[in-house]
Amino acid sequence: MSRNTLTNETWSRLLPILKQLGIYRKKNLRKTVEGILFRLRTGCQWADIPSYFGKANSLYQSFNRWSKRGIFTRLFKHLVDTPDMEWVFMDGSHIRVHQHGMGKQSITHQAVGKSIGGHTSKIHLAVDACGNPIEFIITAGNVNDIVVAPDLLAQLDLSDNETVCADRGFDSDTFRRLIQSKQSKANIPYKKNREHLNVGTDWYLYKIRHLVENAFARLKHFRALATRYDKLKRNYESTVSLACALIWLKL
Repeated sequence: MSRNTLTNETWSRLLPILKQLGIYRKKNLRKTVEGILFRLRTGCQWADIPSYFGKANSLYQSFNRWSKRGIFTRLFKHLVDTPDMEWVFMDGSHIRVHQHGMGKQSITHQAVGKSIGGHTSKIHLAVDACGNPIEFIITAGNVNDIVVAPDLLAQLDLSDNETVCADRGFDSDTFRRLIQSKQSKANIPYKKNREHLNVGTDWYLYKIRHLVENAFARLKHFRALATRYDKLKRNYESTVSLACALIWLKL
């Protein structure tokens, strides 16, 4: 069986969820989903998807229609089943935007930023204590991590959380107080200009922060995610959601 097709076991688990999300079960539904996954894994243009999966335009229309309805985001949320929230790790990663992913209003409306390195977007990601993705936000690549951190934190259920861990890019007294207001502890090192305050930092836990880096590495195995080809922010969010859902689907 090709790595670009679903196993019967995976499909038997995925199908009831798709039906629950309002996807009508057509005869070619499995091939449609596999065609979308083929594009996610390879990063090819929709027109270059093998005809085995169906007509290229039909595959794109299905993806775009489901994206409008938020199907991929809801699929991801549905599959985030009982995450280990004892520790939460946060970080951000830049994504190069391909020239085909640029539109007339991309910079102002579609989460694309311009810098010396070119046009980029940024994934702000939170993972649980096992390193599995639980929430993310897409912004322009020139947006600082600490600017998005409060919004990312607001999306998390920290009722069972003990510590939120992040690197120095999240060093902010306001953000620390926000974490404490949620009855959690911030394990964030201070920047060099006030390193003397690092007395209470748990450096052992900080080393485990590699889990969020590992999550980015796993996500970037999907080439349509590692390089942004989607012009619409909504469609790129759907691409990231689908990749995150696949990680959970395999657990």
